[in-house]
Amino acid sequence: MFGFVAASLEELTPEEKERYNAVYCGICRQIRSRFSNLARLSLSYDTTFLALLLMSLYEPEEIRGDNACMLHPIKHRPWVNSECIQYAADMNVVLAYYNLLDDWQDEGSLAARAAANIFAKDLPRLQRTYPRQCQAITENLEQLSRLERENCPNADAGANCFGNLMAELLVYRDDLWSDTLRQMGRGLGRFIYLADAAVDYRRDARKKKYNPFLAMETGEDWPRWEQYLVLALGRCTQYFEKLPLVQDKPILDNILYSGVWVELNRQRREGKKPQEEANDR
Repeated sequence: MFGFVAASLEELTPEEKERYNAVYCGICRQIRSRFSNLARLSLSYDTTFLALLLMSLYEPEEIRGDNACMLHPIKHRPWVNSECIQYAADMNVVLAYYNLLDDWQDEGSLAARAAANIFAKDLPRLQRTYPRQCQAITENLEQLSRLERENCPNADAGANCFGNLMAELLVYRDDLWSDTLRQMGRGLGRFIYLADAAVDYRRDARKKKYNPFLAMETGEDWPRWEQYLVLALGRCTQYFEKLPLVQDKPILDNILYSGVWVELNRQRREGKKPQEEANDR
């Protein structure tokens, strides 16, 4: 259900592209050091956005480097590390675990269960460190599973669940900006859920899987769905613009005002591609 919140690389300057990739590589390195090499396969550009947003808001101290790695053994790549990078790495693993567990419980996927085991040993520590975020993830994914079992024809119900989940993930600290980040996260989460449903519509129809737009029985209706998406992202950006962001603001603007739509249209045209292709970006 992720993979939409990415930059439009063609619209970034060379410096912005290097910064964007350095944050991505920084999260990857933290997942490796805090969890395992295999856990890096779960890395998503969505958490790159999370790290950039929090780093722009809080401007923590950053450590920079330039190294080769197992995935890119020849060419050295710049990376950056900070407390926000580490938070994004942890949230990436939490989300990956619960998403895989949800796939196993809902679809009986043994592959998903085996992949979830990669993260299982680290889960108790993450739950102790981030009880609010983990509770929001479990409660809202359980609610989503219930809606799927009931073949709920109300797309807003599922979108609100995912919006509430994202609201808590965006809140790194309980402070002056918590409410604004929560409102922003709700809009972004609604967009992700609805975009995923729209892109998966034909595949879910073919496989006879739950999709809120299928349950509505109105047929494939992209003009109507795009109205939902514009409203959801409009709410997100309304609160995004209330944040005092300077550092990396052009990259964040690129993602929210262009990148998400570029990625949505790509997935609509081509269908979803494996996450590992992102490593070549």
